[in-house]
Amino acid sequence: MGNSLMKYSKWFKIPLLLHLSLIFSISLHAEEIFTWEECVKIAKKNHPDLVSAEEKLNQAKANKAITTSNLLPQIDSSLSEKTSKSATTKDKTDTYSYEVTGKQLLFDGLKTPYDIAQAKEEIKSSQFNYEVTSSNVRLRLRKAFVKLLRAQELLSITEEIAQRRKQNAELVKLRYKAGREHKGSLLTAEANLAQAEFEVSQARRNIRLAQRRLNKELGRTKFVPLRVKGVFGIIYSDRERLNFEDLAEHTPFLQDLIAQKEAARFGLKSAKADFFPQIYASTSYGKTASDWPPDREAWSVGATISLPIFEGAKRWATVSKSRAKLDQTQADERSGRDSVIFTLEETWTEFQDAIDKAQVQKKFLNAAEERAKIAQTQYSSGLITFNDWIIIEDNLVSTKKSFLDAQADALITEANWIQAKGGTLDD
Repeated sequence: MGNSLMKYSKWFKIPLLLHLSLIFSISLHAEEIFTWEECVKIAKKNHPDLVSAEEKLNQAKANKAITTSNLLPQIDSSLSEKTSKSATTKDKTDTYSYEVTGKQLLFDGLKTPYDIAQAKEEIKSSQFNYEVTSSNVRLRLRKAFVKLLRAQELLSITEEIAQRRKQNAELVKLRYKAGREHKGSLLTAEANLAQAEFEVSQARRNIRLAQRRLNKELGRTKFVPLRVKGVFGIIYSDRERLNFEDLAEHTPFLQDLIAQKEAARFGLKSAKADFFPQIYASTSYGKTASDWPPDREAWSVGATISLPIFEGAKRWATVSKSRAKLDQTQADERSGRDSVIFTLEETWTEFQDAIDKAQVQKKFLNAAEERAKIAQTQYSSGLITFNDWIIIEDNLVSTKKSFLDAQADALITEANWIQAKGGTLDD
């Protein structure tokens, strides 16, 4: 009975393992694999920040169209029917009429042209704001891409380290059984193996978190497992010190501030122009009668001049507000220029340091791998102690991770540098 159950259990495990293997295989294939270019394409289409910035630009364009319409003729039409009755008679009188009126602005102290110029500058500001938003989205997307790329690579490294720690633990165990190693060394090797296995599990969880972050920056509403395909490579450009003052003038952030300042300048001119009278030419044509259709013609042609005499100092307050707005945008531009210049030099410096650090860490890794290879042979032959050997092994583990971190940091500082220059998803 017991033997038959064991046989049944053995044969039951085979389809179960096949089933689990199939599920794992399907889950791997379910992960989408994206290059950086594919991620950019998706983000440009889906990211809500870009949609918001684009709609803000559309609002600015519509506002200019509304403002420009004030220079065009304004034509209205009306159709009416009236029934009236006087107090002295019981008879009712019907009156039918229709009329078309039109007016044309002739002069308003150039207020409308200034309003149009202000609207144009606001369009420029919205356009540059879209580029700033695109630049910020690119930075966050690039960081999310690099972090997932690093998480994938870290999983491979931790699995490799765990396998190495397992082999080391087996070697120490054999020497312990042979009486050539003490128990403290065995326990240390087993602890190192447990640490390595924990880091493998941790790396897998971090991949899930990195996938979540990248899904967010892609503008997706639902989580989808994905992987990224890329290399930790840096194109060593901009290695020589640049003219950061000239470079700052072409950044969309500063261009946005300049456009806001110019819009405020035209706003102040428009507020001052409000003190001039408004002159309109007007005309009307219509017909009226007591029955339908009306047949008595009526028309008029004339001009009107309007100028408010007193309105509680409203126009003076408007001018004061517009002047304060101009002063504010001028200060914002100066502060923004200083910040952009500093940020450009700061991110450039960090980028150069990260490139050099990655190159140095590569040399350390080469040295650590060579030392570990020699130390492995020496420990197996009993030429060095466990303490000396494990120090070299630990150094190899930390150096592998440090080199990966240095590579990822170089890519992220490169992304910061591109964002500081105003690089967008279209670049």
